[in-house]
Amino acid sequence: MPTTTDERGRPNYFPRLAAERLDIALCRASALVARAADANAGAQGLGVGQHLVLKMLAAVGPCSQQALSEELRIDRSVMVGVCDDLERRGLVRRERNPRDRRSYAVTITDAGRGRLADAERTVPDLLDGAFGALSRSERDLLGALLGKLLDIDDPRAD
Repeated sequence: MPTTTDERGRPNYFPRLAAERLDIALCRASALVARAADANAGAQGLGVGQHLVLKMLAAVGPCSQQALSEELRIDRSVMVGVCDDLERRGLVRRERNPRDRRSYAVTITDAGRGRLADAERTVPDLLDGAFGALSRSERDLLGALLGKLLDIDDPRAD
């Protein structure tokens, strides 16, 4: 595939690179979506990780920081800071884990549920902005392909 030039005569190499290197294309697309998610979360007063922690706690109930870290794929050292900040803001609380007294269970508070509800209302606009170039069926296909790549089953299929 020949390299084209932009309006200033500079090489327009990235389209060729992205076509040849799916890994590069996926990394760049991921970075674009991550920036959009960070901007959206920041506008809501939550980091992306904080939003995800609140969402998981609301869905599955109290969890250890380790379980949150593993399930959300957030580094354990980062998870400590995420939970510390959420706790300072009164959005979660840590309590002794009744199943393992050596650990703490993180629990979402009523304030955390309210904050999560506010943040969740903005997600459709975020997704429309980040994936606006894709049709609904293309978005569904992308979700299925990414699930396959990540070796996860689509919970919507149940």
